[in-house]
Amino acid sequence: MSFQINNPNASPWGTSTNERPSVKRWRPPVAPSPYERDSTQSQEDYFPTQPATEQFPNPPSMQNQPHGQQYGQQQQGYGQQAYGQQAYAQPQSQGQEQYGQPGVQALNQQFGQMGLAGAPPAHTARKKKDRHAYHQIEQPQANVQQQNAGSGGQMNGQAGQSWHQTTQPWQSQTLGPISSASPVPAGTPISMDPAQGGQQKGPMGPGGAQSRVNPDQVPSVPLSRDLPAEHYKTHVYPTMEQHVPPPATTPFVALDQGSASPKYGRLTLNCIPSTSEQLTNTGLPLGLVVQPLAQLTDGEQPVPVLDFGDVGPPRCRRCRAYINPFMVFSNGGNRMTCNLCGHPNEVAPEYFAPTDPSGVRVDRASRPELTLGTCEFLVPKEYWSTEPVPMRYLFVIDTTAEACTRGFLQGTCDGILAALYGDDLDVEESDEKEDEAPSPQPSKLPPGSKVGFVTFDRSIHFYNVSSSLTAAQQLVVSDLEDPFAAISADALFVDPAESKSNITTLLRNIPHMFMNIKTPEPTLIPVLQSALSALQQTGGKIICSLASLPSYGPGKLTMREKSNSNAEDSEIAKELLKVENSAYRKVQGDLVKAGVGVDFFLAAPAGGYLDITTVGHIAEKTGGDTFYFPNWAYPRDTLRLRKELEHTVQRDQGYAALMKVRCSNGLQVAHYSGNFTQHTFGADLELASVTQDTGMAVTFGYDGKLDTKLDAHFQSALLYTTSTGQRRVRCSNIVAQVTENARDSMRFVDQDAVVGIMAKESAAKVGERSLKDIRAALQDKATDILAGYRKHFSGSHPSGQLVLPENLKEFAMYVLGLVKSRALKAGREPTDRRIHEARMVKSMGPAELSLYLYPRVIALHNLEPNEGFADETGHLKLPHALRATFSAVEEGGAYLVDNGQILLLWLHAQVSPNLLEDLFGPGFNSLQALDPNTASLPVLDTLLNAQARNIMLHLESQRGSKGLAIQLARQGLDGAEFEFARLLYEDRNGEASSYVDWLVMLHRAVGMELSGQRSKLSGEDVGQSISNTITSITGTLGL
Repeated sequence: MSFQINNPNASPWGTSTNERPSVKRWRPPVAPSPYERDSTQSQEDYFPTQPATEQFPNPPSMQNQPHGQQYGQQQQGYGQQAYGQQAYAQPQSQGQEQYGQPGVQALNQQFGQMGLAGAPPAHTARKKKDRHAYHQIEQPQANVQQQNAGSGGQMNGQAGQSWHQTTQPWQSQTLGPISSASPVPAGTPISMDPAQGGQQKGPMGPGGAQSRVNPDQVPSVPLSRDLPAEHYKTHVYPTMEQHVPPPATTPFVALDQGSASPKYGRLTLNCIPSTSEQLTNTGLPLGLVVQPLAQLTDGEQPVPVLDFGDVGPPRCRRCRAYINPFMVFSNGGNRMTCNLCGHPNEVAPEYFAPTDPSGVRVDRASRPELTLGTCEFLVPKEYWSTEPVPMRYLFVIDTTAEACTRGFLQGTCDGILAALYGDDLDVEESDEKEDEAPSPQPSKLPPGSKVGFVTFDRSIHFYNVSSSLTAAQQLVVSDLEDPFAAISADALFVDPAESKSNITTLLRNIPHMFMNIKTPEPTLIPVLQSALSALQQTGGKIICSLASLPSYGPGKLTMREKSNSNAEDSEIAKELLKVENSAYRKVQGDLVKAGVGVDFFLAAPAGGYLDITTVGHIAEKTGGDTFYFPNWAYPRDTLRLRKELEHTVQRDQGYAALMKVRCSNGLQVAHYSGNFTQHTFGADLELASVTQDTGMAVTFGYDGKLDTKLDAHFQSALLYTTSTGQRRVRCSNIVAQVTENARDSMRFVDQDAVVGIMAKESAAKVGERSLKDIRAALQDKATDILAGYRKHFSGSHPSGQLVLPENLKEFAMYVLGLVKSRALKAGREPTDRRIHEARMVKSMGPAELSLYLYPRVIALHNLEPNEGFADETGHLKLPHALRATFSAVEEGGAYLVDNGQILLLWLHAQVSPNLLEDLFGPGFNSLQALDPNTASLPVLDTLLNAQARNIMLHLESQRGSKGLAIQLARQGLDGAEFEFARLLYEDRNGEASSYVDWLVMLHRAVGMELSGQRSKLSGEDVGQSISNTITSITGTLGL
């Protein structure tokens, strides 16, 4: 939407900017209920006898929910007697922890004096200014601090008010009927004699400390997600009233009060030390993880689009920062002081408005740029590189023999049709006999967007599908040394609605056209060069499929990876992580210059080598995505391919983008991490393509001392052309308090941002440094953070305690997940998969990265009858996730494992036939009866089936760029079972340690740091370090 600035009475929403959105407006997508009265099978027939209601708590009323009718008196829960069948399994046991907050007392007990410490001891209060962007910390208490809102002379939100707000408001609540086995307040440092109980008995196993520490009592990632998710079902997140944002995986509604939503940007420290020495004491990076086009949640106000005409948005004349809520107006409104550099600017006459006695502009409430942390500005022609036009999508399709015979070509064409038109493919055909000309049927693309089609093997084929033609025309380019676009851009790119008939016919015929040609190898560089020539004048997006190594023509690649190259850090392995052919670098540079992004869909049907290091370099540097199917199988993977093509085309995105992050005086940008092009240090980031899934990280350094009387401000500015053809700047402003005491900073750490910074910087080093050194650096950094907290901020604790900051309790597990990821793991890993996932980590947003580092595990066989349906708030009631460890797996169980990239359905060898039939339908009563190519669940008239489908739909709504499709992992039958074992990150696997052993090793390293005996690993492998130290841990720790 567009909001005209010159009208002072206009509002971009028509409602007060202070009005809080209603949380209940958010509704997750849920499948239709199979229990409707008009169902093919009546409820009376499906339930011959009324189940006893006293066995279950009555579920909430469902009469007004999307899935249908109330069922509390008619449905029977799984895990109980039903239909004369036996229960699937006993209720899932989680040991002592269950799902309450893990008791710190029990944790200390298990570690034998290794305990959690949350809030640091109280320190002397100090006075700060009365009105502050966030709050002042007067008397630190456990999870409670006094906060004041406002900003220097520019009030914001409820400026000037004081209130008490917990750093994590969900910690004070219990989660339904569950409770902690040890109800000790979180963050309370308690030391207990291990002899008092809690230790696991038995001989020392291969895990070393496993016999000493109960894994159920270490910090729980699933719990850290479930508690806030429940809290934010009924609460909004006001951006100026709380310091610690919700966990990245938590769905929440943000209320923009002047500082941007955490969905757009997360600071590692929301209370920043004033000097670099204090920051060094924390061991933490000072950085910002940004996702500038992040998707909004239903219930949140859309980002306003503001038009300042030909003069453009007001900016600081010194640092070029854009107008924001924290700029201070003085001299009656004639002067505007920049909140970033402090420079006083004269206010342009067309933007002038007087100020009231308190220094606030009288029109502030009607100007979103002065009240909201995130706004978009339409920009004049001086910001244009070329005339902005709606997005042009060029589909470049591989038609070689491998793509044809393996079904990848068929799946690609079907996916493109679904992305353009959904399931509506035949509407226009039915109107051809009408006397009047049929009206164009709408496509799924933004208005004004156009599409073009190219196929390639050893030659390049362009298609004219103009609506003025009765059939598509093909023009062939065989000159690969000097490739060009065979037809003009006006003929190549068409409106998908107007040319629907020709496009549909072409995509249906392409698989048959090339079925008998069987060209063995494709060319790629000439194809991209000719595609670039078609988009040279406008910019746009290339969506390219590829199923074979491009080993023909200019820029041809060779089979570099050998099957016998096992060593991860051998010279051969290092070379495989470097771009082979310089032609790819040149084409990538030309694409970025023209504002053309590239998304690749790569398939290796037999697990073949595609040299993604070289091919994917183009997508990486243009800001595009690479979708990789390492073991493509038709028709199993066609559903995921279709969903990812739909998402790629239909998501919020732009092209020809430039990005810059600015910060307050005293700070400077030190480094950017992500998928983009940056020619020189300090230059703007160039992204030929930017989407709602694009994330990046920025780290800052000090060039002076920060003034504690002022706040620290950060502004990210993304200049881009939208898919509808508007040139805009999206600005997100984030503010943090400055403190002289770094102890305050430790209480307001954003764990997701810290992990995101470390993950992206580590992934960026793949190919530059050895994997062994990268893993060692991660271990050193984790040790530095925990040792710094213990040394400077945790107060007095026995030397045997492992002290974890309250907001970094799960930090060690996320770092371990990063070490175990395919991008960094030790041991043999195909180069294509390693480099693909390393680049993927660099571009992930915080939510997608969190799930990637620790997957969500859900037990389907133990679902309560009301789980998988909407609760009284309208949100889907999800079952509590389990720890990612095999000790949580039950015999006869069925589990969903979701890491944001794949969704495994793992079925135990002794799973109940009743469960299989309720999940897959009659006749599927054994694992052998299931089709290994199953990618989705059928729609059945059973409770378990409806619950599972609803849960999967909810998981899909929370995913990033990857489509959700089931991959079966039947115990003892499917190769995907190895992937299931790999995703159990809390267990020892391969050369990496278990979660408990990892904590013990970190504890030992912290102890050595405190005693002055520690030396950096300096390239020593993490796994080797663990094996060298575990054997001596028992005696030295006094467990």
